[in-house]
Amino acid sequence: MHEAMHHGFSYDDPKWANLGQGSPETGLIPDAPARVESLTIPAAAQQYGPVAGNRDLRQAVADFYNTTFRRDKKSQYTRDNVSIASGGRLALTRLASALGNINMGHFIPDYTAYEELLSVFKAFTSIPILLDAEAGYKIPLPALKKEILGRGLSALLVSNPCNPTGQLIEGDELRAWCGLARECQCSLIIDEFYSHYLYGAAVDGSCKMVSAAAFVEDVETDPIIIVDGLTKNWRYPGWRISWTLGPKAVIEAIASAGSFLDGGANHPFQSIAAKLLDPQLALQETLAIQKHFGKKREYVLARLKCMGICVDAEPAGAFYVWANLSHLPKPLNDGMSFFREGLKESVIIVPGVFFDVNPGNRRAHGRYENYCRISFGPELKKLETGLDALERVIKKFKK
Repeated sequence: MHEAMHHGFSYDDPKWANLGQGSPETGLIPDAPARVESLTIPAAAQQYGPVAGNRDLRQAVADFYNTTFRRDKKSQYTRDNVSIASGGRLALTRLASALGNINMGHFIPDYTAYEELLSVFKAFTSIPILLDAEAGYKIPLPALKKEILGRGLSALLVSNPCNPTGQLIEGDELRAWCGLARECQCSLIIDEFYSHYLYGAAVDGSCKMVSAAAFVEDVETDPIIIVDGLTKNWRYPGWRISWTLGPKAVIEAIASAGSFLDGGANHPFQSIAAKLLDPQLALQETLAIQKHFGKKREYVLARLKCMGICVDAEPAGAFYVWANLSHLPKPLNDGMSFFREGLKESVIIVPGVFFDVNPGNRRAHGRYENYCRISFGPELKKLETGLDALERVIKKFKK
């Protein structure tokens, strides 16, 4: 964004399109619940809130998961299984600071912010696990077990659906992952921020949400830790409200870390956030998201295909396309060059090298130079503007 601003980018300039953005459009979309546009702040909410979060919001989070994913389970989440933080990065930072001297696995490619997170804390060692394009950026369960046992992993960090590839672990596959975590006593830390952006719903207009919470047998003994929030699935990124769901002992450790890291999340927004977690409201928002973003997904994939940009594995979730640029003319087949040429036409994308999570720059060899991430988070008009700009870039070099 710093480089884009040197080229004249500003958020209110209509000629610019940010197809690199990591947030969804936040306005009203068809069939979605009304957006919250104002709130009243009572006197009590102007004080510091509890470090672990507002009791009502923590209970609302627990109730949401119990109602949506655990109706038939004897073991149920309570507010003591929930911690509230100021956004996903901070939730993961609290969690990372509470980890001991362990080996923690992570996948490549994955969310860019994981690199900084895994670099800052020296108490644990980060172990990369490469996902191949030929395998659709997925890993078979036997191979995952081999990685956990062979590398001595005590924790595994994964985004589901994945940012940037959009690949999804669900159903029996996700059940097996949770079972493997129990069997190997390897903590499964799942970033579920995009878990309502799914594009394989039934043709009858129904929708689904995916969460590892559905496959937790005992909320206190299963080593499953879930991170989510209002940022993506409820389309309120500016509120900076996230939560971590897991065993009480983990939540207590996270709250302890939060007491010195940040002191607690925004207090006034927490009381109104609890209302958004009503399961029926969440279902209505999810259905609207899947219809609206599903159309944008199809539009972007079709436009990219016409431009000669390949997609190794179409996104089953999230709102990104992991674009393979290798068939474009030089220098556009390099993600960084494509990004810089795009700036000249007032469009922003993210070069693929930023998703080559490399904590501490321990690896000299880089990956994904021939890739970029293109977001369909923006409004359709911005997508049209941005894709028109990418088309101009490509035509310029084809000449």
